[in-house]
Amino acid sequence: MAGVAETVRAGGKQQAALFGLSRPQLVAFVVLAGAVALAPLVLYPIYLMKVMCFALFACAFNLLLGYVGLLSFGHAAYFGMGGYITAHAAKVIGLSPELAILGGGIVAALLGTGFGWLAIRRAGIYFAMITLALAQMIYFFCVQAPFTGGEDGIQQVPRGRLFGVVDLAPDMTMYWVVAAIFLGGFLAIHRIIHSPFGQVLKAVRDNEPRATSLGYRTEHYKLMAFVLSAFLAGIAGGTKSIVFGIATLTDVYWTMSGEVVLMTLLGGMGTMFGPAAGALVIITMQNYLAEFGAWVTIIQGGIFIACVLAFRRGIIGEFARLLRVSL
Repeated sequence: MAGVAETVRAGGKQQAALFGLSRPQLVAFVVLAGAVALAPLVLYPIYLMKVMCFALFACAFNLLLGYVGLLSFGHAAYFGMGGYITAHAAKVIGLSPELAILGGGIVAALLGTGFGWLAIRRAGIYFAMITLALAQMIYFFCVQAPFTGGEDGIQQVPRGRLFGVVDLAPDMTMYWVVAAIFLGGFLAIHRIIHSPFGQVLKAVRDNEPRATSLGYRTEHYKLMAFVLSAFLAGIAGGTKSIVFGIATLTDVYWTMSGEVVLMTLLGGMGTMFGPAAGALVIITMQNYLAEFGAWVTIIQGGIFIACVLAFRRGIIGEFARLLRVSL
C-alpha cells in the first residue's frame, strides 16, 4: 500500500520548471514549440495542421491508454462527433469557430460520460469490445442522421472569424490558431498527468485493488479520465473539420480508432511526446506515400511491425530510455 501512496504523493513533489515540466521535458517542449513555429517556413501549412490535429487526438487517447491502462477501440466516436457538431454549428447555426470547436468538445465529453459509465464497469478485452460496439452505434447514427449529410458529410464548412474579429480564411492565420490549440491541449494533458489526480490514475493503472484499498473510488477516477480524453478528442476533431471545411464518416469509422492506437503505440505509450511523434510518422506516410494507393496500409503495417520488434517502448520511449529521462 505504501508504494501506491508514495506514487500519489509524488505528484506534488516533482521538480517543475514550467507547467509541471521537468528540465528534460521543458527542453523537449521548447524544441516542439520551436518546430511548430518554424515548420511553416519549409512545409505546407495544411499538412502541418493535419498533423497537429491528429497529434492532439493521439495525446488525448494516450491519457486513457498510457496513464490509466484502458484500451479503447471507440475513440473515433468522439473525434468524429466533435467534427460533425463543430461543422454543423459553424455552417448551419453560424457560431464563431472557437464556440463551434468548444461545442464539439462538450458534446464529445457528454458522449464520453455516457459511454464511459457503461464501459468502465468492465476491463481488458471486454472494455475494448464495449467501446468498439458503442462507437459503431455512433457511426450508424451518423449514417442516418439528417444533420450529418449521410455519406456526403457536411461540406463547405466556413472557417469564420475568431472571436468575431480575426479572419481564419488565410491558411497561416488558421495555422497559428491550430498551433495554439495543440500546444494548449498538450500542456493541459501534461498538467493533468502530473497533478495528484494524475498520480492516482497511474496508481489505478499499476494496481487498482491496492488503490481501492487506500480509499480511492477508482471507477470515478477512470470515468473522469475517460471524459477528459473524449473532450480533447472532440476538440481535435472539431479543429480538423474547421481546417478542412468538411466532416465525413471517415472520422467516425472504426478504422480511425485503430489508427490512433497505432499512432500511440508507434510513438510511445505512456510518454508525453510519443503520441505526437507517432501522429507525425503516420500522417507523413499517408501524405507522401499516397501515390502507392492501397499499398500505404501495407507499408504502415510493415513499419509498425518493425517498430514493435526494434522499439518495444515506441520511438520516444526508446529514446527516453537511452537518455534515462522521462519524456
